[in-house]
Amino acid sequence: MSADKQTFEERLNRIESMAESLESGKLGLEEAMQLFEGGMKELDALEKELSQAQQRLTVIRDRGDGTLVETPDVPSSET
Repeated sequence: MSADKQTFEERLNRIESMAESLESGKLGLEEAMQLFEGGMKELDALEKELSQAQQRLTVIRDRGDGTLVETPDVPSSET
């Protein structure tokens, strides 16, 4: 399965596997550097995806008294 089609959780598990490989100390320097760089790129992509998900789920609402409160984004049919 390509990285584009993997779920967030599958990609996170891949990063954890990369970290375990790096921590094992069994990799050569060049292989470890390539794995590290790939893991950092993947981690950056996951952080962006998580941030986008959090933004979709949070809405800043006006309480009516001039103060703002962050609340989960609930469809209007459920409020």
